Formats: sequence, structure tokens, C-alpha cells
Amino acid sequence: MKKTILIITLFISHLALTQNFKQMKESIYQFELTDLYGDKFDMASLKGKKIMVVNTASKCGLTYQYEILEKLYKDYKSNDFIIVGFPSNNFLWQEPGTNEEIAEFCKENYGVSFPMMEKISVRGSSMHPLYQFLTNKNKNGYKDSSVKWNFQKYLINREGFLEKIVSPRVKPDDPSVLEWIKS
Repeated sequence: MKKTILIITLFISHLALTQNFKQMKESIYQFELTDLYGDKFDMASLKGKKIMVVNTASKCGLTYQYEILEKLYKDYKSNDFIIVGFPSNNFLWQEPGTNEEIAEFCKENYGVSFPMMEKISVRGSSMHPLYQFLTNKNKNGYKDSSVKWNFQKYLINREGFLEKIVSPRVKPDDPSVLEWIKS
């Protein structure tokens, strides 16, 4: 009986280690994306940087956060920090524009210089694979979540793993975010 219990315990431990290993193998670096201009953008090119992934919209009450995001990016990009924006039209159709219109809006109104990807879906049945990764604990190894609204922030550590989720209502330069960037 003791041998059977030992074998079962070892088997369960092996399964747990295998699952942890699988989770550790998946990181944000596996994604190849397309930016607003139609160019390929490989997330693996960001290895060693802290990354803020944020879904954006141009006709939202939180659109003013573009200005804060741009300042944050300029202030900390030399510290191996980068912001990657993902326009989406999932919340009350607040991002109706084409990729070209979004690019023009971001440049003209906020001087956005951080990378902006093509418009995607961040929820529902057409959710982009990157957001499937960010919102599913079995994929990201951190926690399950759902994108609550425009300007939700996902903070990725230097190894490419999700480390923190920040509410859309929390400004990008909140002390807790600044502390994370600086740590």
C-alpha cells in the first residue's frame, strides 16, 4: 500500500512539474504581430525589456491616457521599458477607424511614438491569440482575467511573463505602475 501511495504521489508530482514547465515555456515572445503600418512586429525583439501591453481606443473617455502613455514611454524607454498599443473596437464601438486612421489620430493628437499594432479584438469569440494568452492562466501562468474596458494594462516582466494586470481606470503613471517599471 505504501508503494502504491508513493507511486501515485510521484505521478502527481510529475504531472504538476510538467504543467509548470509547459507554462514556463509560453511567454509573450512567441507572438509575431502586425503593426498599424502593415509591418511585422516580433515580440521576441523585446527580450530583456519590461513591456506594458494596452488596448486602446480613440473615442473613449479614457483616450486622454494616450498622452500619459507617451510621456511614460519617453521617460522610461532608456530603462528598457516599452509600451505596445493594441487598438480594439470591443467596447461600444469606440475605435471605429481603420489602421491608417488610427495611426494618424495617434500621431496628430498625442504624438504617439511607441509601437502600435493593427486593430484587433481583445475579447469574445474573435479574441486575438495574444489576448487569449494574456487572459488565460493556463497560457500565461499568472492568472485568469478579462479585459474590462479600453486602456487595460498588462505588465510583462523582462523574461516575457505576465506579472501584473492594471485596471483601465488606473492611470499609466500611477505610483504602483512606476514602482513596477523602476524595480
